[in-house]
Amino acid sequence: MSHPRWLRNIRPYGAPAEDLLIENGKFTQRRPASNTPLAATDIDGQNQLFTAPLVESHVHLDKTLYGQPWRPNSAGPTLKDYISNERRVLREVKAPIAERAGALLENCIARGSLTMRCHVDIDPEFGLRHVEAMQQLRERYNDLIDLQLVVFPQTGLISRPGTAELMREAMALGVENVGGLDPCGIDNDPIAQLDFVFKLASEFQRGVDIHLHDKGELGLWQIARIADYTERFNLQNRVMISHAYCLGMLPWSQVKPVAERLAALGISLMSSAPADCAVPPFLSLRGTGVNVCLGSDGIRDAWSPMGNGDMLERAMLLAFRFDLGKDDELAAAFEAATVNGARALGVEGYGFDIGKPADFLLMPVETLGEAVVARPVRQVYRGGELIASGGRLLGSRL
Repeated sequence: MSHPRWLRNIRPYGAPAEDLLIENGKFTQRRPASNTPLAATDIDGQNQLFTAPLVESHVHLDKTLYGQPWRPNSAGPTLKDYISNERRVLREVKAPIAERAGALLENCIARGSLTMRCHVDIDPEFGLRHVEAMQQLRERYNDLIDLQLVVFPQTGLISRPGTAELMREAMALGVENVGGLDPCGIDNDPIAQLDFVFKLASEFQRGVDIHLHDKGELGLWQIARIADYTERFNLQNRVMISHAYCLGMLPWSQVKPVAERLAALGISLMSSAPADCAVPPFLSLRGTGVNVCLGSDGIRDAWSPMGNGDMLERAMLLAFRFDLGKDDELAAAFEAATVNGARALGVEGYGFDIGKPADFLLMPVETLGEAVVARPVRQVYRGGELIASGGRLLGSRL
């Protein structure tokens, strides 16, 4: 049991300065900032911006090449070409998942992400190796980050015999979410894929997270079917659609009725705010009540050499993509990288309030808007203890 200590002179989300009491890793009291001298056990917040931690809602840790020697990108041009190229690269890379994924995970923690959802490849070639490696990695860092897993049938589910059985085994191992991928574009059998995904999620009472790259009206039709299945299997607030490029390709008059359904069913959307394709219209969806969150997707892997795991930068990329410049718009981008992600992942206890875990960031900026624009170096606290500063985790576990 830890001794009580005050976090002094911090500005929650840019509000007037306060002091917060931390006891046993939780916030237990708040008061206006005091002018009394700091006690030896106090944390001096130095009038910095105080926020809840960042949330990485979609990443592929098991496939990263982070920390490895530079490798020229050889991907493309089609989605299936990307997948086959990735398989070739992963066969050639000698470093184990624990080394590559661990290095990236430590970097993400150091930049302030303390909640994360990781998609993990599963197919007859890999078997359960990636799942087991990620579960071991999660155990190693479980005191620093809350890490959810999704089984991801990258090479096809219905079209790849043996994958469905492996996904069921992964559920039995405790994986939290059932994944899917382009029910039309990859499996060419959307109803069969969605039937399997939602029945498996319902049987094990898990969440669903489906990659949807299919474009235009074909993509929109699949989103409507995902909504149908969500309602049929009573999985409201437990379903995510990742990417959903189609929503940015069609007139808003056509998208809006589907968006209203997503909002009513609590189906979240994840975007990485990519540069190379259409992006779901952030402000319009937000105005309709759709929960839109952010993820890095692949970071320095066989798909792309880009990415650094900083969710503040991802919020900036969202703002840059949609020309969000007003303070309230920049704050909305910050929410997409924080509270919206926590809601999408069903995280309990997230945020800033009495009785909640003392997990937080301190940043030397004035407002949420400045945080998104400047992406400052930040201090990262878990349970009231400093775990990262200056972009580095205090005590590597690699």
